[in-house]
Amino acid sequence: MSSIADSRSAGERLKLRAGKVARSAELRILVVALLLGAYFEVVNHDFLLTSASLTNLSQFIAPAAIIACGEIMLMIGGEIDLSAGMVFAFAPFIMHFANEAGAPAWAALLIGILAAAVVGFVNGALTVYLRIPSFVTTLGTLFFVNGFTLTISQGTPVTPPENEAFASFMGAWGYSEILWAVVIAAAMHVLLRHTRWGLHTIAAGANALGASEAGIQIRTLKLGNFILAAVLAGFTGILEGFRITSIDPQAGGNQIMFLAVAAAVIGGTPLAGGSGTIIGGFIGAAVLGILNDGFTLVGINAFTFNMILGAAIVVAMIINIHLMRLARKGEP
Repeated sequence: MSSIADSRSAGERLKLRAGKVARSAELRILVVALLLGAYFEVVNHDFLLTSASLTNLSQFIAPAAIIACGEIMLMIGGEIDLSAGMVFAFAPFIMHFANEAGAPAWAALLIGILAAAVVGFVNGALTVYLRIPSFVTTLGTLFFVNGFTLTISQGTPVTPPENEAFASFMGAWGYSEILWAVVIAAAMHVLLRHTRWGLHTIAAGANALGASEAGIQIRTLKLGNFILAAVLAGFTGILEGFRITSIDPQAGGNQIMFLAVAAAVIGGTPLAGGSGTIIGGFIGAAVLGILNDGFTLVGINAFTFNMILGAAIVVAMIINIHLMRLARKGEP
């Protein structure tokens, strides 16, 4: 009885600590986002007050935010998926070929997502059961999926299924992609903070040995999170295909994956694992979008954006590590 009580009390302490760290990270990055937004609005009044600017901002934020949700689940457990950007380009092509073969648009979309899930399963199985570091596994998958996509497409862009109502719902309407991002982020927040799957993911990332001894199925968790990350990456690629009315084999790539990881880190998820926040990752993506859009409007080039992005990642990591150390010192 005492061991069960100890296990429960340890679980409660972990939940409280994770929640406290998450809330501080979310509040910190929200303040940064608001200050940046206010600054660029003062410098250029077209930043937030025009529909075109808001649309551009939302379309930059949404892809990074959605993919970040999957990366956060992996990063909490000390893993990462480098192939997300290539799955982003791969899934829409599978959808296109399924539609060309006669599948209706909705069925073709599901087939594209299923193909992304298969990539995630391979990533997870190789990492979990063969104990290959996820960095190596997903690096190999990155090149394989990229080559496979270029081969089946012959390097030529194609068009998404031609169904106007379905296309508008799936990304063609200006704000549909950001609405998808909000819905997915909300669902993932509930999954991470209010379900056994999410709490066990946090527990396994914080203390794998202790979680295993408590009966948590760490392998199942990691495998599921790899599949989830790939599905979100593939779904994001499909949304982007409908938005720009073109499916490009060179779309996404490493750029979108690194933006998603940057959003996660800036939002309070350390690469070392053990904690993370979906809402923080979403706000982190918003910070990146505000910086990108703001710099464009004031005439600063992309090179400067990359410099500030790199500095922001380093600073965010230093702050996250410091906060985690403070949290551990405050444990009973």
